[in-house]
Amino acid sequence: MSGLLLSRPPTLGTGRLVCVDGPAGSGKTTLAAALGVALPTATVVHCDELLQGWRGLPGLAATVERLVRPLARDEPGTWRRWDWLADDWAESHTVAPGGVLVLEGVGCWSPAIAPLVGVLVWVETESAVRLARGIARDGEQMRPHWEQWRLDEQALFSALGTRDHADLVVDTGA
Repeated sequence: MSGLLLSRPPTLGTGRLVCVDGPAGSGKTTLAAALGVALPTATVVHCDELLQGWRGLPGLAATVERLVRPLARDEPGTWRRWDWLADDWAESHTVAPGGVLVLEGVGCWSPAIAPLVGVLVWVETESAVRLARGIARDGEQMRPHWEQWRLDEQALFSALGTRDHADLVVDTGA
């Protein structure tokens, strides 16, 4: 995957952008961590830190666009972290231009940034496995949030056709 990215021209100013998208619990974070190891100078941004809580998915595309547009002009990009425990916005972070930016998370890709994406990776596995992973991580008390989230992400992916735009599809259940 890193070879594919580096074989393509820069799309984010002098840098490159990888989006690791797919449904919750599919293994995107694990794949993004592996990319961070393979590309040691890469910056990995987890888009669940850019969401305004459990119902923040509809606003994510605009937040991602505000991060990457300055980078496309070789200017620093910024993003603000959502503090899930405090249920409020927290500190801001800056991403330097150039290099590789790996955006990881449900809805990190959108048509608005498609021309800036060097590689879109879609990560998937069967629904029951994804839900079990989420409940194991977050606890049974979070099941109602997970159930609603699954509906929200399904609506988003259906509207955008994200999987159809992927350069690579990774099935973590295979």
